[in-house]
Amino acid sequence: MRKNALVFGTIGGVIVTAMMLWSVWMCYRNENFEGNMVLGFAIMILAFSMIFVAVKNYRDKYLGGSITFGKAFLLGLYVTLAASTIYVVVWLVDYYVFVPDFMDKYTANVLRQFKAAGHTPEEVNKKIAEMANYKEMYKSPLMVVLITYSEILPVGLIITLLSSLILKRKKTVAG
Repeated sequence: MRKNALVFGTIGGVIVTAMMLWSVWMCYRNENFEGNMVLGFAIMILAFSMIFVAVKNYRDKYLGGSITFGKAFLLGLYVTLAASTIYVVVWLVDYYVFVPDFMDKYTANVLRQFKAAGHTPEEVNKKIAEMANYKEMYKSPLMVVLITYSEILPVGLIITLLSSLILKRKKTVAG
């Protein structure tokens, strides 16, 4: 199970990390931080499709075609943790080494868009305070790790749950 989790978790991690690095590069290149959330989630789903592949592969190759929900969920969880950890570690390196001004640029972009949308001065001031809070949280490496995990981990957990429900199969008794 461990080998399956590492192999498919690494594949998923590489897919989602490549998307993240490309997105950050495009943001810096174009000075436009308007990300495409639909594309981002689609890439996460593609990356986490490795959970389904890992569980099916393990069930069919090593368990004779049957797997319990619990065992499938555990394998999916391991794949999710492996892929998510790769994503978090790469973001930490990217952020601290290559784009340490990310939060400054991101905040400026969010506030520029917010003001352009015609919000009231009170709403703008609230948004300024909210973004200042995020920038303050990003000063702590622990918070960067937690925020980054919170971006990706829930998607992996949902795919793990769905894959476990779809692929669970009881042993058939030869009769």
